[in-house]
This record gives sequence, C-alpha cells and structure tokens, in this order.
Amino acid sequence: MKKILSFVLITVCSTTISAQNNTYWQQKVAYKMDVTMDVKNYQYKGKQELVYTNNSSDTLRRVFYHLYNNAFQPGSEMDIRIQNISDPDARMINKIKNLDGSEKKESRISKLLPNEIGYLKISNFKQDGVIAKAIEVGTILEVTLAKPLLPNSKTTFTLDFDGQVPVQIRRSGRNNKEGVALSMSQWYPKMAEFDFEGWHADPYIAREFHGVWGDFDVNITIDKNYILGGSGYLQNKNEIGCNYQDEGVVVAVLKKTKTLTWHFYAPNVHDFTWAADKEYLHDVVQVPDGATLHFLYKNNPKIIDNWKKFQPKIVDLMQVYNKTVGKYPYDQYSIIQGGDGGMEYAMCTLILGEGTYEGLVGVTAHEMAHSWFQHVLASNESKHGWMDEGFTSFLEDFGLNEVAEKKAENPFIGAYNGYFSMVKSGKELPQATHADRFDDNRTYSITSYSKGEVFLAQLQYLIGKENVLKTLNRYYADFKFKHPTPNDIKRSAERVSGANLDWYLVDWTQTTNTIDYGIKEVADKVTTTKISLERIGRMPMPMDIIVEYVDGSKEAFYIPLRMMSYEKENPTPEIKRTILKDWAWAEMNYVLEISKPKSTIKKITLDPSGWMADVKKDNNFFENK
Repeated sequence: MKKILSFVLITVCSTTISAQNNTYWQQKVAYKMDVTMDVKNYQYKGKQELVYTNNSSDTLRRVFYHLYNNAFQPGSEMDIRIQNISDPDARMINKIKNLDGSEKKESRISKLLPNEIGYLKISNFKQDGVIAKAIEVGTILEVTLAKPLLPNSKTTFTLDFDGQVPVQIRRSGRNNKEGVALSMSQWYPKMAEFDFEGWHADPYIAREFHGVWGDFDVNITIDKNYILGGSGYLQNKNEIGCNYQDEGVVVAVLKKTKTLTWHFYAPNVHDFTWAADKEYLHDVVQVPDGATLHFLYKNNPKIIDNWKKFQPKIVDLMQVYNKTVGKYPYDQYSIIQGGDGGMEYAMCTLILGEGTYEGLVGVTAHEMAHSWFQHVLASNESKHGWMDEGFTSFLEDFGLNEVAEKKAENPFIGAYNGYFSMVKSGKELPQATHADRFDDNRTYSITSYSKGEVFLAQLQYLIGKENVLKTLNRYYADFKFKHPTPNDIKRSAERVSGANLDWYLVDWTQTTNTIDYGIKEVADKVTTTKISLERIGRMPMPMDIIVEYVDGSKEAFYIPLRMMSYEKENPTPEIKRTILKDWAWAEMNYVLEISKPKSTIKKITLDPSGWMADVKKDNNFFENK
C-alpha cells in the first residue's frame, strides 16, 4: 500500500445560493501561522497573521478571539463546572475512596501542576501595524481595535502567542492514555464568529465550537522524528524528505537537522487541527470518485489488524454519505489515533485507537459524518447542538445500516428509546437550550444526539423517506460552507415536500411538548364500527392507521394534520388507503367510521411504522379478543 503524504491543493467554492435570506453574509478569515513546538516541555511559540474581512453592515470596534487552552487551569470555568454538575464527564474526574467507603469525585483540572496546565498567552497584538489593546478574560481575548473596521472592508491582525499543551483531559492535550504524544486541537488564537446575531464569544466551559470560514496556511516546526497529520494538504513533501518504508515506519532523510517544518494549507475551513507522534503508521486508501483517506495510528501490534480491517468499511461509508447528503468537497480526510474518544475537526478526526473493530467503525462513522454536519454545514453547535450531533447521528445510523449485511427496519430505534427515557426522567429541556446551560450531561447528550436524530427520522413519518433524503440533498446544496440555522433545514424540507412544517420545528425544538395519541373507544354499530381517537399530548401529528381484519385483509387510513396542509404518499402502497378529513389541533378527539362490523376486526394500530415518537404506545393498539 502506497504510503505518501501527498496532498493536492484545491479551491473550494462557496455556493451562490443565499442562506437565511437574500441579504445573507458571513465574515471571512485568512490565517498564516508559524509555530515551533518543543517536545521536551510541550510548550510552543507562534506568530499569527490574520486577514479579517468584515462583510457585515456593522462597523466593528472590537473583536474577540477564543483561547481554548486556558480552560485547562485550576479555577477555570471548565474546572468549576466539572465540580458542580451532577454527572461530570468520567474522563475529566478522579474518583477517590473515602474512609467510610463512599466515593468522592474531583476535577482532574483542579489538580494540574504548573507544567501540566494548558495556556495560551498573547502579546504584541497589532492592527495593520498599530498596537491594539488586547485583554485576556479566561478563554476569551477581548480586543479594542486601533481603528474601526468599516462594513465591506478588511484589516490585518498580527500577534505572538506562547502556549503550553495540557495533560490530556478533554479532546486536546499531550500523552493520552494510549500514548499519543500530541493531540493539537483548538490550540491557536481563534477568531470568534460574528454573524447576524452578533458576536459568539462563548467561554469554553465544556461543549462545542463555532468558527469563521477561511483559509489556513500553517508552518509547524517540530522534532524531525515526529509524524504529523490533520487538517489541510501538505505543501512541502519533498522538503521534509520522508521515506515511507513498507512497514509504515518513517525515517527522516535530513539527518543533519534536529527539526523539520511541516507546511499545511487548508482552504475554506473553519478550524485547523493536527496530531503528532513518533510511532505513527500511515496508510492511504482511495475512495472511488472521491477523497483520499489517510489513516494514522500507533505502531502497536495489538491494534494494527483492526486498523487495517476497518479501512474498506470506511470507504463504503463515505460513498454512502456522498450519495445521501452530497459529495465531500475536499480531496482528503484523515482518521488519526489521538484524542479521548472521538472528535470531529476540519478534514480529519481524532479518535481512540485501541477499541474493538466494531468500536472503531462506529466512532469513525459518527465523526466522519460530522464532515457534512458541522464541517461543511457549519451550524452553531453551542446554540443548536441537535442540528450538529443529531443530524450526524442520523447519517451515522443510516450509513451503518446501508453497509450492514442484515439491514434493520428502523436503524434509529436507539435514538427513539433514548428520547423516551429522557421524557420519562422529567429532566428534559427544550433543544433551543444553550449547550452549556443543561443541568446534567446526560440530558444534554440525549437532547442533542438522540432527539436531534429523531427530528430527521420522524420527518420521514411526516413527508416520507424519499422526501427526507431529497431534503438533505437540498439542504447541503443550498447551505454548504455557510452557517445554517434551524429555520434553514425546515425550509429545505418545505421546499422539497410542499408541506407546512413550522409547527414541527417549534414544538419539537423549542418546547418539551410530547406526542401522545390513543385509541379511546371502538364501538360496534351493527353494520359499521366507530373508532374514537384522542390527542393527549400537546404536540400534533397526522395519523397513519392500519386496520387488520379477521380474514387476513388490511385497510389503511390517513388523517392529515390541518396545520400541515399536506397529504403524504401512501407509505404502504400494497394496502389500500383512504384519506379522511383533516384533524385540527384544537380538537382533542376525532371519530372515524369503518363500513364493517366490529366482529370482523382483528386489530387496529396507530402509526404502524413506529416512526412517530409517541411517548405512550400502549394506547396505540386495539385488539378484538
């Protein structure tokens, strides 16, 4: 297998279709960074030049940067949050046994020593060569500009930065439990996003990220024995002079130097991440009519077989994702051992590498799906985590089912069950809740991952599977390389199907209203049967009904939802379907009459597909006994 770090520069063009409206705009950045890493003390020094384009109609007098590394210090907001949340992330705590046998949890960040913490210190900040006032406030750098930045103009910011890589606790860091030396995510001063809502200068407390679209030109100087992978295309393969042996072990040819400089260029991304280790093996696999996949993993005999085995499956998955959503727009994607589980980044993911084969496939399926839902369709993760994690989970489960030998009828059943358990717990908050404001991690996770996944899965119940797949294609075509909002996915579905779906977006994402319908009564009227239905939950739905008769025949009925103004295609075309009068939300009850006596009926089922997230399904059935 050819093992060459060959990356081809591409130009990725934004679509010309407007996003939220025809006055849609977004800011633009162009980073140039030179950084030198000292692998002995895990400290690094860098210079950054940032050309910032203000495409807004606002005159900017301040800008904000993220300094994520500063979260990994005792007393930081992240540290305090770990100590106060009811169910802290297990990766971020130490468990201590008390004398009485009870267990105490303490934040790992609170115990970091000065040479173990993370930090990012900024100096010499200038705007177009003039010193500007820059103040570090926790994980945010507040900059008062030397001169206002007018609408539709650009300026150049320059700064120096000193950083220290923290002991790995969450996502980024050094020397993780699998021995990976450097997982360099969110490592540089990163411009905060400014959009139609204003600045998104959220402190780094626990959750997700948001960034400005732009280009990254990065030089990384490091000990010559380290192998790097991550965002962007390697520009100086010949200068680095690496010889890739059959075993995948890299030997530096430039014997006289102690360090090498790796030059990467990442076009039209909103992040830049890299990882480095002396023992990385490197495999390259080509996706037919698609990207080149790079796999970097430790030279550990215990994991090599799994890392070789799962590569063809990832090729298959990327082909499914390309077909389902839209073609991955870059020439490269890298799967790199590093991190503390799995986390998505621009053109790459960092994952743990010592799990089972199934675990490797599953985590990569999820993180790679983020390349569509977050790194091409860049919704604000902190405000709309369900669009990011939920849609990614939908694509993950859909894709895994497509490449499975035995396909499940409903590959999203796990998401539905997660949502039902959260409703039962009584702890649910609206999906519109900011990611950092959830009372516990479990509720955040189910809200974003499971309920977000059900948003799309249940949409199949409303407008049909084919229309949902067309919606994803339309959404991707219209909003790639932009920052879509919840209204954008809703409007994409409306444009494809013709249905009115504002009620669905509001009830499902902005409230905790639940769906609960039931069969209230089945009454015999000699030659006919009266079926009385009731809406118990606040959230409305159209209704699919199947009636099974004693003689083995079946009949389908469809009750449209009035506010939806839509009649979907028959989901069971093999069964004759009758479309009834619509059901208005204000009506708590609905009566339909079947032209056969009750004695001929064997079973009546509401939502036979199971795609509707009805929280109490035991009243969705009637059996004539």
